[in-house]
Amino acid sequence: MRQLMFLAFIAIFLLVYGGVNYYIGLRIWQTLGVFLIPYKRIYWIIFWFIVVSYVLAKLGERSWGGFTGKWLTIVGGYWLAVMYYLFMIFVLLDLFKLLNKWLKIVHQGFQGNIYLNILVLLIVLFLMAFGTYNARNPQITRYDLNIDNKVPEFSNLHLVMVSDIHLGKIVNKERLEDMVKRINELEPDLVLFAGDIVDENINIFLEQEMSQTLKALKPKLGSFAVLGNHEYIGGHAEDIIKHLEESGIRVLRDSYEKIADSFYIVGRDDLASARFGGKARKPLDTIIEDLDKSLPIILLDHQPSSLDEAQGAGVDLQFSGHTHRGQFFPNNLITSRIFEIDWGYLKKDSLQVIVSSGYGTWGPPIRLGNKPELVEVFITFGQK
Repeated sequence: MRQLMFLAFIAIFLLVYGGVNYYIGLRIWQTLGVFLIPYKRIYWIIFWFIVVSYVLAKLGERSWGGFTGKWLTIVGGYWLAVMYYLFMIFVLLDLFKLLNKWLKIVHQGFQGNIYLNILVLLIVLFLMAFGTYNARNPQITRYDLNIDNKVPEFSNLHLVMVSDIHLGKIVNKERLEDMVKRINELEPDLVLFAGDIVDENINIFLEQEMSQTLKALKPKLGSFAVLGNHEYIGGHAEDIIKHLEESGIRVLRDSYEKIADSFYIVGRDDLASARFGGKARKPLDTIIEDLDKSLPIILLDHQPSSLDEAQGAGVDLQFSGHTHRGQFFPNNLITSRIFEIDWGYLKKDSLQVIVSSGYGTWGPPIRLGNKPELVEVFITFGQK
């Protein structure tokens, strides 16, 4: 039964994906075909190759190594975004054309104007160019917080949190080196990673020796991480943990670390561990039942989906990522509906929550409507 359902899903996906792309391909041909009449067959061969390039990259990750795999991923990733915007714009234009037949808003020839269609293509190309630039220029987002609990050794704590780096073909070693440099320049006491550090396939991480780059992090009190859904989806969770630990990053899986006898860093396993790792994560109450609740509790949980649980357990501060804030507009309208908070700061009674838009990208290597970020936090203890 499951196999039939899976095959039905694949068939429906191919029909929808193929239909959407055929519609886009026709609209592009209507725009550019006048210049390419002798090359119609070549146009469609190239078009369909671009359409399936991301699928080819994913299906052949072990076969398409090096240059081929990288460029299939890049071309396919960009096409997903181009397809997304072209489909929306062309559908809106066609709906307007239907309305215009009855309402006579503009001249009937407006919709079929080749210059309008060329303008649409240019707008989407501009969005891809700007989105690429935006995705590669992260900002530092700063928060100043107070946690009521007094601690023996600290009155202040300075930390940097980063989520959703997605190290791999797109966010490579060069960009990781830049990230590590930026973090070290901030001179934090702690560095926290809120999941999706590696983008599913660990091969690029290993080939480019990215664990050596991560060793250059120099926080005074250490670096801590939790896994995200992509570490599990890729099937390399255990290997990723091993290499992160070798780089000096302590990975917390439903466990905690007491820092300088003054506060706790608690890390939850990701929700995806049940589906892809074969083991459901522990309840938060169970994880922290032996903690001294008079000390501050800082929680790392990749997905901001269990805020009520954290609030009820007495967590003081939670860091999450996962949402990418939609990564490109208007997806943020969806993530803001799915999650109680999909980016920024939220206070729920004694619980404070910070959700990052993330540092890297997944799929299309663009960001529109939000910025990649490092989250810098200054915490003051014991001042009401």
